[in-house]
Order: sequence, then C-alpha cells, then structure tokens
Amino acid sequence: MPRIIKAYVRYVDAVNRVLGYFVMYLTLVMMGLLLFASLTRYVFNVPFVWIIEMAQFLMAAYYILGGGYSMQLDAHVRMDVLYERWRPKTRAFMDSLTAFFLVFYLAIMLRGGFASSAYSIKYNQTNYSAWAPPMAPIKIIMTVGIALMLLQAISIFFKDVAKVTGREIA
Repeated sequence: MPRIIKAYVRYVDAVNRVLGYFVMYLTLVMMGLLLFASLTRYVFNVPFVWIIEMAQFLMAAYYILGGGYSMQLDAHVRMDVLYERWRPKTRAFMDSLTAFFLVFYLAIMLRGGFASSAYSIKYNQTNYSAWAPPMAPIKIIMTVGIALMLLQAISIFFKDVAKVTGREIA
C-alpha cells in the first residue's frame, strides 16, 4: 500500500481511538446528571426541566462520536449468517465490496448533517420544549461524528483491500 494510505489509516484510527476513549466517559457524566435529577426531584422536591433533555443530548453525542471507534474495534452489530464461516481474506473481500454502500449512506447522512446544522445556525433553531435549548451544538456534534464514521469506513476499506492483496496495514 502507498505510504499516503498507510498514513491516512494510522491518522484516522488514532483520532477515532482518542475520541472514543474520551467519549466513553460521557456515560458517567450522563449517569451523574440523572442521579442529580433524581436527588433534586425526590429528596429536595426541586425538579429541573433541562436535565432529561441534556441527558438525551449527551447520549446522542456518546453514540454518534463513538461510532468511528466502534467501527474500528469491529464492535458493531453484524448479521452472521455466513460471515463467521468465511476465512479472514473472504471476509475482507466481502467487506471491501459492501463498504461502498456504507460510504454512500454515510456521505448522504453527512450532507444532511451539514444542511441541518447550517439551518439551525442560520435560523437559531431551538428545541420545542420548556427549556428550549439551541439545536446547533448537538447537530454540529452529530455532523462531526458522521464525518468521523465516514473517514473510519474509508480507513477500514483500505485495510480490507490490503488484507485481500496480502499487504496488511498494521
């Protein structure tokens, strides 16, 4: 494989790995937030309207930003009707063929993410709730997460092609 492809794979893998490590702790933040909500509501009888919605935003950031890392670890859900029975090279070949569908899907999602983020920034979009937070930050986070998943999908495609041709990228 050319050095530029190897460098691309290493860089994208490193970015998604570091971000994945960081994002893992968002679940702890979310759990702390929900514990705080329970304490304030049931112990002090002071409910806050923003806590549940903020927890939902944190959860969305968690699974979208962790998507690239999940792909890197091959920890996503897969239909294993035949896949588990195949040799690693056959798996890599089939993965390299189906990667085009994934890249197409993520590219369409990215386009929609850009449009949705631009709309929410332009019109100062807020959520329809009592708290009414601005939607731009979470939409931007989701667009970044989709972009990182797209970059990771391309990285995995390069790794699969290298594996099929016998020139694995470490």
